[in-house]
Amino acid sequence: MILADKITEERKKKGWSQEELANQLGVSRQAVSKWESAGSIPDLQRILQMSELFGVSTDYLLKDELEEERIISNECFGVSSEPLKKVTMEEANIFLDMKRKGSKVVANATSMCILSPVLLIILGTMTENHMFHISESLSSSLGCVFLFGMIAAAVFMFITYGMRESHMEDLEKDSFETEYGVSGMVREKRDTYEPTFIRNTAIGVVLCILSVIPLIIAGVMEAPDYICGISVGMLLIIIAVGVNLLIRTGMIKGSYDILLQEGEFSKEEKQLKKKTDTFSGVYWCLTTAIYLGWSFLSREWGFTWIIWPVAGVLFAALLGIFKMIIGKKK
Repeated sequence: MILADKITEERKKKGWSQEELANQLGVSRQAVSKWESAGSIPDLQRILQMSELFGVSTDYLLKDELEEERIISNECFGVSSEPLKKVTMEEANIFLDMKRKGSKVVANATSMCILSPVLLIILGTMTENHMFHISESLSSSLGCVFLFGMIAAAVFMFITYGMRESHMEDLEKDSFETEYGVSGMVREKRDTYEPTFIRNTAIGVVLCILSVIPLIIAGVMEAPDYICGISVGMLLIIIAVGVNLLIRTGMIKGSYDILLQEGEFSKEEKQLKKKTDTFSGVYWCLTTAIYLGWSFLSREWGFTWIIWPVAGVLFAALLGIFKMIIGKKK
């Protein structure tokens, strides 16, 4: 459908005559008639005005291949109607660049959290087997210092990143509009990045699956405890690499979805996410408390890590149930 047909169709949906539309746009009826007959093309200012009047995107009006993309009013979600923020081309590029750089920070900080108990596990098992001439208390102290040092550094990275991107976090939470050309630019970059996203995601998942191999080999060979401890350390290292890849690619791909307001960042999902954020925060705080409490009481750091994959699976299931309950109430 071409622009002329779209103008005619949208005008009729509103029940307006050509003259009524012309009055709202500040042009003559003849001008509207020429637009609808494809005799002339409206300028950019008139396109923007019609986008607001009809409640559709400028991309829909200008691109023949796009299906109707009607702007959803905030009243549909029980929110007061306010003018939507306009995202410029410059702001979009700044946001994408910030997310690309931030993905490295978040991925590295997460990997540091995963790697934090490695030294404690390896030193503990080696000391028990008298591989080092140091006491168990000293090895535990060194391991704990390393663990808390890594976690503290990771938390610092999380906080600084969060503060740097706070001025643009409304793009992830609230609805907005993009200026002409922004959506096309973002789609082009997303399509270019898609092969990298697929490849790195596959590698990350495969690494997480293969991470148990060192532990399986140590168990089959009935290796000494210190070898098992090293195997657990290798497992955590491989998982850290896999998770690092998944987070980096996921954040970059997510930045494109945020600007396009697609997938989990669509207008509907943003409203739903506001209701699930509290649940997510409580869940992961409780999980962390259980992990630390269980680990310090049992001193089985090589085993208690299992709480994280289990918690991740349970979280997905519980979040799905929570969303279903909210959906039914709505």
